[in-house]
Amino acid sequence: MDVVEKVRNNARIGMEDALKLYDLDLYTLGSLADEKRRAMHGKKTYFNINRHINPTNVCKDVCKFCAYSASRKNPNPYTMPVEQIVEIARHAWENGAKEVHVVSAHNPEAGLDWYLGMFRAIREAVPEIHIKALTAAEINFLSEAYGLCVDEVLDKMVENGVDSMPGGGAEIFDEEVRDYICKGKVSSRGWLDIHRKWHQRGRKSNATMLFGHVENRAHRIDHMLRLRELQDETGGFNCFIPLVYQRQNNYLKVTDFPTGQEILKTMAIARIVLDNIPHLKAYWVTATINLALIAQEYGANDLDGTIERESIQAAAGAQSAHGMPLEEFVHLIKDSGFVPVERDSLYNELKVW
Repeated sequence: MDVVEKVRNNARIGMEDALKLYDLDLYTLGSLADEKRRAMHGKKTYFNINRHINPTNVCKDVCKFCAYSASRKNPNPYTMPVEQIVEIARHAWENGAKEVHVVSAHNPEAGLDWYLGMFRAIREAVPEIHIKALTAAEINFLSEAYGLCVDEVLDKMVENGVDSMPGGGAEIFDEEVRDYICKGKVSSRGWLDIHRKWHQRGRKSNATMLFGHVENRAHRIDHMLRLRELQDETGGFNCFIPLVYQRQNNYLKVTDFPTGQEILKTMAIARIVLDNIPHLKAYWVTATINLALIAQEYGANDLDGTIERESIQAAAGAQSAHGMPLEEFVHLIKDSGFVPVERDSLYNELKVW
């Protein structure tokens, strides 16, 4: 049985077959992924009304791909007062946002109370908003910096109002690549274990993969297979988000960037390989809105959200600094032949447009 037959017969795809999928022509691979998408979600494309908040760019780590943290490339350090963060969240809620997505840097000067206090303050000021916060990398940093075990940090997150975890910090799980691009950050095993523990608390999270830099195709497949294995165990991942590497203002000397076809093939293979993660997000912030819309034909059924403002990817060249107007977002999805569905952070449908 060849790989196309295996996919159509719903056989599980391993490393060897997943690499063969890359050799298929784009149309065939897209058709296979689209069949999977339609079986799971029909023509629905999900999005939410959300607000990204990036409260500090002061970081103890120096990841080579990062343009956001304060460094020679970005010599403008900042740390927001909790009052400012709360005001942003309140304003976002008044503008219709259902979620705040709070991700920042590993700031050794801010203090544990600042990290946890912002969540408590948001929860008190805006009780109904969903707080998605702290990547596994941030949790690992807090654990090490303040002499707490991971379980203690996770319990404090729950106590202070965090509802779900984003998928950041995963980058690429291969440790040699990881050692080169983000030495000192949470290990791949550590990232997976933190999400496992979060899922064991009955909480949901997302998973990401940063690709298009120094990794190869086998590294991407290995990354997906490790996520699939954990999802078999816990069922706690809502969504997989392949993040396209942003090339500006960082220290990775990458000259061979992925083509649009390579990005779409990676999206499609993710939909086929990750048969147990329900949603595949084409994050328009890193993929560009045009490619994200095309990715709907290659397995993606989620485009993230309106965002309102975003700083981390924008610092590296993404066109996301001021988000996307809701009406424009809805029209773009409709014009590409799909049905826009506004969702909450846990993929409950709120409105079909």
